[in-house]
Amino acid sequence: MRAEFVVIGAGPAGLAAALAASARGVRVVLVDAAPAPGGQFHRQPAAGLGARRPEALHHRWRTWERLRDGLAAGSVRTLTDHHVWCVERTPDGFTVHALTGPGQEEPAEVRAPAVLLATGGYETVLPFPGWTLPGVVTAGGAQAMLKGSLVAPGHRAVVAGSGPLLLPVATGLAAAGVEVAALVESTAPGRLVRHGRALAGKLPEGAGYAARLLRHRVPVLPRHTVVRAHGDDRVTGVTVAALGPDGHVRSGTERDLACDTLAVGHGMLPHTDLAESLGCRLDGLAVAVDDEQRTDVPGVWAAGEATGIGGAALALAEGHIAGCSAAARLRGTAPDPAPAALKARTRLGRSAAALDSACAPPAHWAGQLTDDTVVCRCEEVTAGAVRAALDLGAGDERTVKLLTRAGMGWCQGRMCSPAVAGLAGRAPGPARRPFARPVPLGVLARHDPQEGLS
Repeated sequence: MRAEFVVIGAGPAGLAAALAASARGVRVVLVDAAPAPGGQFHRQPAAGLGARRPEALHHRWRTWERLRDGLAAGSVRTLTDHHVWCVERTPDGFTVHALTGPGQEEPAEVRAPAVLLATGGYETVLPFPGWTLPGVVTAGGAQAMLKGSLVAPGHRAVVAGSGPLLLPVATGLAAAGVEVAALVESTAPGRLVRHGRALAGKLPEGAGYAARLLRHRVPVLPRHTVVRAHGDDRVTGVTVAALGPDGHVRSGTERDLACDTLAVGHGMLPHTDLAESLGCRLDGLAVAVDDEQRTDVPGVWAAGEATGIGGAALALAEGHIAGCSAAARLRGTAPDPAPAALKARTRLGRSAAALDSACAPPAHWAGQLTDDTVVCRCEEVTAGAVRAALDLGAGDERTVKLLTRAGMGWCQGRMCSPAVAGLAGRAPGPARRPFARPVPLGVLARHDPQEGLS
């Protein structure tokens, strides 16, 4: 299949970009792995579930309606259930390689001179004793169960970790009838106050979440953390404790909370696999872009969480700017993004940076890990094994991986990489994965050897 502009990812950034480019006469193909557009933020329940009020589980429903209706009325061709594993450079542009079918084993290709990477981000969960028990889910996973399947993960839940995602998860669970025993947030309120000017625009949203927490009588424990989860066959409770000013657990503050679900998350990381394989420059862990959302690889744009975690509103603004830029470059005209999008990107970018600075996980979380705590779930590598590798001289994630197999499993380090880096006393580094997802050997074998994979 051929197009002028391929947008990878149908979340807020990808939808905004596709609509902006299509409105300017560009032939756009929108590719996404999910069964329907929307991304995680606008994830929709399957039609067969008969949801009577899906808007009850969603924030900014009217924005989603505008995006949905624009997609239905426009000329964007949408390819759902397409799992992109590689974007290949070719003499006339790019070939997007995807997997389709029930087993994700059938190859599909889209060729175009321009590509937008709106690949989103993925959650970070720092391990603790008991985090592998059934009933412990990521915060985003609990939200996806509610939005996509109309299923509550349990009857009594604790929502814990750090970052703004915890608020919609806790209020969403409570609204669905789940008893939320506590919202356990490691961030101290004072850290947010110090960024008050940058976060002023977030006050109405924050006040709305606070009102809902009060309405559902959800206790909030700021400057606390989960020390361990308890249970045999599944989680039956958690121990939480207060954190001191230095980030250490304060002795004597531990308390047990009964629950059958723990929804935990410690922020998000940009999904940069496709960008890295194309050779795009990174700024820290995010894809580096210019004022038009262009990467340093000609013909490649990036927007949304891949360029830095900032939320749906910022992703919409970046996507619109990227779509306008791509259309202009393809047509040889000047970009014409809406001034409101440019202003929103600046304002929301400042808020995102402030939240990122304020909502840091506990500084000394690694010290709470017992040696038998599993760090890499795919390969069942424990914290003790990682520490042993460090004692042997390993100083980075790659060396630990070679000595312990941590990060060699199905997820290729997406879950365990931040934990391994933290145990090594380092910040997480770029992943440098050759493919964005596992690929059957049969698909690679059928690839034209005359073309190769760049």
